[in-house]
Amino acid sequence: MEEKAIEILEKFNQKHIVDWMNRLNDEEKNKLVEQVVKLNIEQVVDLYNNLSKTFEIGNKKIEKISAIDIDKLSEEEFNNYKNQGINIIKSKKYAVVTMAGGQGTRLGHNGPKGTFKVNLNNGEKYLFQIIVESLQEANRKYGIVIPWYIMTSEENNDQTLDFLKEHGYFGYPQGKVKLFKQGKAPLISTEGKLLIGKDKLIKEASDGNGSIYKSLKDDGILEDMKNNGIQWVFVGGVDNILLKIVDPLLVGVTLNEGNKIASKSVIKTNPREKAGVFCKIDGKPGIIEYSELPEEMIEEVDQDGELVFGDVNILSHLYNIEALEKMSDTVMPYHIAVKKSDYLDENGKLVVPEDKNVYKFESFIFDAFSNYDNISILRVKRENEFAPIKNAQGNDSPETAVELYNARLEK
Repeated sequence: MEEKAIEILEKFNQKHIVDWMNRLNDEEKNKLVEQVVKLNIEQVVDLYNNLSKTFEIGNKKIEKISAIDIDKLSEEEFNNYKNQGINIIKSKKYAVVTMAGGQGTRLGHNGPKGTFKVNLNNGEKYLFQIIVESLQEANRKYGIVIPWYIMTSEENNDQTLDFLKEHGYFGYPQGKVKLFKQGKAPLISTEGKLLIGKDKLIKEASDGNGSIYKSLKDDGILEDMKNNGIQWVFVGGVDNILLKIVDPLLVGVTLNEGNKIASKSVIKTNPREKAGVFCKIDGKPGIIEYSELPEEMIEEVDQDGELVFGDVNILSHLYNIEALEKMSDTVMPYHIAVKKSDYLDENGKLVVPEDKNVYKFESFIFDAFSNYDNISILRVKRENEFAPIKNAQGNDSPETAVELYNARLEK
């Protein structure tokens, strides 16, 4: 195996890792060799060599996408959609996936983001606890127990599992909870070199939430869902404390429109809100990040005076199980992020760079939407369903999220 690892490293101009390998003791060397053989080094080097060919809007055709505004539904439409969704949920064909692979670093929290605690009017609660309470409410309402799948990361999986066990899964049936890990990819320096971390292995990082599809398949979660008769799967993030994870209305809208995928949106607070928006890209549904939206489109309005590109992605997605299977085999495009990362130099000394020094390649969950021609989008009220916690202070902070949550409690 060592010979194979050396061959791979030399083939892709990473001889410095071979030199590093020869400095290690047998146990350390064996771990590094196993990692090299397992990693897709060819892919990350190819991405580096073709940086200009990673996902770019470029000359792609960007068009408005239609959405169903919850406030514009008639009472008859609302009830019809909702009843269709209730039938699916009551038939035990519905599951929930929570994406919880991140750490709470930006919040000044030491641990997985789901273990962050907020002080609400109805008590202090962890983010995971808020999700469990939403699930339990739905279970009581519909007389079922909804399977709950949690996507962790290599970095926080063990901590997450220990935390849930310590808190008794907040009363949720343990047999209905399963964890799986999102994918990883090696970091590569701006000079095209793989880096060695403090653990004396090649540095890796999570490769974006778009890896969820492959991870669902590779970790046996898709198979588990199918064995349990699941037909519809909701996927959302861990940090939106107003996220409606069991919404029969969204299911019913999707069924009625004959689509395999769906999402919720809220309207931009202003044209220059830094948020990704729904659109059609070359005729396929997708999301364009605020940094990628052409300047002339940012403030464009339609005949009703509404922003053409104003439906914000709130990471509230619904999939038919067939769609997840199809997406699990999709080759995802990568977006480039330039980051700072410390590493060990050739002498084993820790280098802490002052400037950004590595490329991180990430796939985004919404890039798989292009597998389909259409998507159902349900536009909801921000104050009812969108209170994310991303920053320690300012916008999307615990303070703003708690204020929205408490206001919702009082309604």
